[in-house]
Amino acid sequence: MAQFSRIEVAQVMKETGMVPLFFSNDLEVSKQVLKACYDGGARLMEFTARGDFAHEVFGELTKYAIKELPGMIMGVGSVTDAAAASLYMALGANFIVTPVLREDIAVVCNRRKVLWSPGCGTLTEITRAEELGCEIVKLFPGDIYGPQFVKGIKGPQPWTSVMPTGGVAPNKENLSAWFSAGVTCVGMGSQLISKEILATKNYAKLEQDVKNAMALIKEVRK
Repeated sequence: MAQFSRIEVAQVMKETGMVPLFFSNDLEVSKQVLKACYDGGARLMEFTARGDFAHEVFGELTKYAIKELPGMIMGVGSVTDAAAASLYMALGANFIVTPVLREDIAVVCNRRKVLWSPGCGTLTEITRAEELGCEIVKLFPGDIYGPQFVKGIKGPQPWTSVMPTGGVAPNKENLSAWFSAGVTCVGMGSQLISKEILATKNYAKLEQDVKNAMALIKEVRK
């Protein structure tokens, strides 16, 4: 069961401005990455469930977060159908992120009052997601659309909350462009949790990189 309601999750997304995301089928590596992000100030983690037995890793990782990392909000990304969403919610997922808009996922998440963030790429998809109760829409792939797309959306729909994923980098120029355009938060994967960091297990660097990214977001939001 989720530890946080969808309203609480949406609020933390807005407050912190960043959702780190990654996948590893190694539980110990996953724990170290999660702790480094937590110690760096992140309070959300999207576990992008793209590998075999990902649900087993996520279940153990969530138990670890509940026990050792108070206030860490665990979610799952790359969810493709309602059955998978239900499985991950049973394992403690507090939010569900999808690459596309699927109404079956909306139904099962809304039933449990769990935040779901569908990948959308048109104003029609975004509008439909909001009609289905979506709090924060995922713009995906973010680098294809860019900040100007967000700015264009916010004109006729200032109430729309957008989280771009893909094409978000932890530098001032990139983050300033996104937040100036009006995004609520950003999803950051390999640009933050790089293959190099995972290969070298340089978790101290990851912690510092997360701190730096959080500080930059706070700065460009002023």
